[in-house]
Amino acid sequence: MRREGCDPMNVRMSDVLCDFCGREWSDSLPMVEGHQGSCICGECLSAAYRTVVLSAPQEPAQAGVRCTLCLENRDDPMWHAAAGHACACRRCVRQSAAVLAKDPDFGWRKPDSGDIRPAVP
Repeated sequence: MRREGCDPMNVRMSDVLCDFCGREWSDSLPMVEGHQGSCICGECLSAAYRTVVLSAPQEPAQAGVRCTLCLENRDDPMWHAAAGHACACRRCVRQSAAVLAKDPDFGWRKPDSGDIRPAVP
């Protein structure tokens, strides 16, 4: 997403915001862009990857829920951001993680099963 009032002909890093948490893109916060300017930051992508890839939820997506990144209604499980109404399908989470993991400038890596935090009773 873009910051309200930004110049579409001169978009700066600070004008690009994560659709899931609202943080702005910076040299220390990587982003992956989806369709029509949607973006997910590395921190949200890590949370989404742990939830819909590593934890492998069995529930299908809710009917009528559209992925913020691909703009499709998919049967994949969805990750829902705690803040707001943005969600990402498992396919987009996997694709975004593959893209960001290949970017040598950020050193982001896909979470592994050791990164899953146990539920707190």
